[in-house]
Amino acid sequence: MSLVDLPPGTHAAHVRNHWWWRPGWHVGRRFYAFHITFDNQPTLYDLATAYRTALAERPSLTLIPDRWLHLTMQGVGFADELAPDVVGRIAAEARSLLAGVPAFGVEFGSVVVADEAIVMPAEPAEPIRELRHLTREAIGRVLGEDQVTEDANRFRPHVSVAYITADGSAVPYIDAVSRAEVGTARLTINHVDLIEMHRDQQMYEWRTVQALPLK
Repeated sequence: MSLVDLPPGTHAAHVRNHWWWRPGWHVGRRFYAFHITFDNQPTLYDLATAYRTALAERPSLTLIPDRWLHLTMQGVGFADELAPDVVGRIAAEARSLLAGVPAFGVEFGSVVVADEAIVMPAEPAEPIRELRHLTREAIGRVLGEDQVTEDANRFRPHVSVAYITADGSAVPYIDAVSRAEVGTARLTINHVDLIEMHRDQQMYEWRTVQALPLK
């Protein structure tokens, strides 16, 4: 089961390879999205390191380095289908909408083994859901509401620490993370990033197109 389908605090029973090619994706193709990224967040890095250390000897995992930790929020579209001026207009709309939202605190600590990844849910979730709602509104203003991708209601904000690369039982991963010695990472969300990303090397890597500050 995906994270959004799991009851809070529970793990999936079975896992599968995250790196299957979703429709439209292939090597070399780029995708625009609104994410929250985490430059210079040592408490988050320490927490992720504790989980990565616990998972290091588990097979069939892609551990995510600090540089590529992110909170997936809202896809925009493939780069070869969106003209640069359209992307700029979406960014401008999002900048205007987000500018009225105060920065807020968020906490990470617990971990969930979902069907394709090992993730740290964000708490509280509601302020991040509001950011996603505003980015969806920005996309809809430019492209039309019928062109906003992804389900508005299927979203549980999280940061992944590892992607699973083979099908099988979730038990080995649950056992590993249960032995991790972890604390809590508290940080402030003060911006949203419009990024251009790819997954050519079994890792989500990106360049930041624009950083959009909160109030």
